[in-house]
Amino acid sequence: MSNSAASPMAASSTSMAGRGSGKTTSFIPELQSMMYALGDSRRPLHETAALVEDIVHTQLINLLHQAAEVALLRGARAISPEDIIFLMRKDKKKLRRLLKYMQFRDYKSKLMKTVDDEDPLDSDKYSSSSVNKRQRLAQDFLGSIDQTGEFLALVEEEEIDEVKQERIERLEKQTRNMDLAQYSDFCESRQLSFSKKASKFREWLDCSSLDVKPNAIAMEILSYLAYETVAQIVDLALLVKQDMTPKTGDPFGHAISATFFQYHGSSAEGTSTKKETESPDNTPPSTPSGPLSSGHQGKLHSMAQGNGSVSQDTSSKSKQRKRKKSAAACGAEAQSSAIQPAHIREAIRRYSHKIGPLSPFSSAYRRSGMTFLAC
Repeated sequence: MSNSAASPMAASSTSMAGRGSGKTTSFIPELQSMMYALGDSRRPLHETAALVEDIVHTQLINLLHQAAEVALLRGARAISPEDIIFLMRKDKKKLRRLLKYMQFRDYKSKLMKTVDDEDPLDSDKYSSSSVNKRQRLAQDFLGSIDQTGEFLALVEEEEIDEVKQERIERLEKQTRNMDLAQYSDFCESRQLSFSKKASKFREWLDCSSLDVKPNAIAMEILSYLAYETVAQIVDLALLVKQDMTPKTGDPFGHAISATFFQYHGSSAEGTSTKKETESPDNTPPSTPSGPLSSGHQGKLHSMAQGNGSVSQDTSSKSKQRKRKKSAAACGAEAQSSAIQPAHIREAIRRYSHKIGPLSPFSSAYRRSGMTFLAC
């Protein structure tokens, strides 16, 4: 196995350059919908989704290369689920999550065969190992490398996945104030996954250029890990966003956003100076004038009452300015509620260095600075 692995952000820039030169397959629209379904704003930023795509692509390419090395050591001709499970063996929680996913896939296959069968009551033929091939394959491999029994115990564990539970609670709060159309759109976004676009996903990973290619079940696992990587990036970015948001009444707020206060302090000084120049004390008194003649009064009256008057033009222009300001404010508010690229970069930095509130989520599998999010 190779020892040369770059950091996630450095590898991401390399991946961006490589894919920009010859690779046209992109999951950015799908990623924006996935990010919305995972807790981002209704309109995730394009640049944020592009950054997430590069990180996920880099992670999976590195995972594929290392799984290929494991397959070659086994003397296999293709990347199989055993190779990916072997790479995930050090993170028990994520391995148990993968085993649950494989169990779900077996159950779904069994259900689809039952629906398509003419005799759905005959369930004996669905109890064979061919139907539960993913579970059987994982258990056999884990049993072959398990010397303490800890891996096989993961299959029988029924613990609540705290990460999944927190996601569900966060999404439940997100959907409370949705109307019917918004909730329908949200449900459609929730159904998106990489596995539903298998051919595009295989082209995205450029599997045809690999000497050792993944088989069908390995591609299922890779698509699952790709979605889990997106979910974890969103989870960590939301934590960073919450951490970077200034809190009212926080005595350490100046330390968190000193630039914010410095900028607004300078703008406040400019505003106060402007107010001082426009204050009644600094405004020169108006020049007194005599009573207006009847002709002048008539002209002023006609200007005030006629079509296209000065007062109407002024009021219409002020209304247009207010509309533009409100539209700009709504756009800025929507953009500020979305996850920014800076949140993603800071999340990856903290995750890679085990610092800040993200340290409990750090991966157990590391090699030469490369931090995997999915395993």
